[in-house]
Amino acid sequence: MKRFLISAVFALVAPAAFAQLPPAPVGDPAHPETVIEFGVPETVIVQTDEGDVVFDALIADSDEERQRGLMFREALADNEGMLFNYGEVQTVSMWMRNTLIPLDLIYIAPDGEILKIIANAQPHSLRPLGSDFPVLGVLEVRGGLTRDAGIRPGDIVRHDMFDNIEVAETEEVSDDGDTSGADNDPGADVPAAPEDE
Repeated sequence: MKRFLISAVFALVAPAAFAQLPPAPVGDPAHPETVIEFGVPETVIVQTDEGDVVFDALIADSDEERQRGLMFREALADNEGMLFNYGEVQTVSMWMRNTLIPLDLIYIAPDGEILKIIANAQPHSLRPLGSDFPVLGVLEVRGGLTRDAGIRPGDIVRHDMFDNIEVAETEEVSDDGDTSGADNDPGADVPAAPEDE
């Protein structure tokens, strides 16, 4: 009986032990001392039935940036995230190696439609988290935020990479750089009063 219990405990513990990866060497994006520059966060808007949800998202559009992702981050504000740009439409798989906080993974079609959401992905898990569909990008946000903000499959993510940014009305610009329109100077079309002689 004692031998059976030891075997059962080993069977439960062994898969977790064998699932661990060796530490990444310095220079590898998965090493905490490797510096990866993501640039300035960009605005990403998710259009939901309850209204727009706006994020300041880092853009991961190189292999090194996508490999690092949100590894080693200790917190993520509700308006922060990371948008993975794969450059071409493909089925993708993510994992949570070296990720310290739970995340929601939002898989996005080339037109910006959300196809799938994985909520509260477990920190440090090496389990593959597949898109199941060809996607162009993945938006990662704080774990549980998609539920809290009412983000669902079928909602639309707006960003330049999806070529779906709605262009606001722009003012006409003349050759000399001046703009015309009512917004500039409400009295611009009013003739000047004659000067006293």
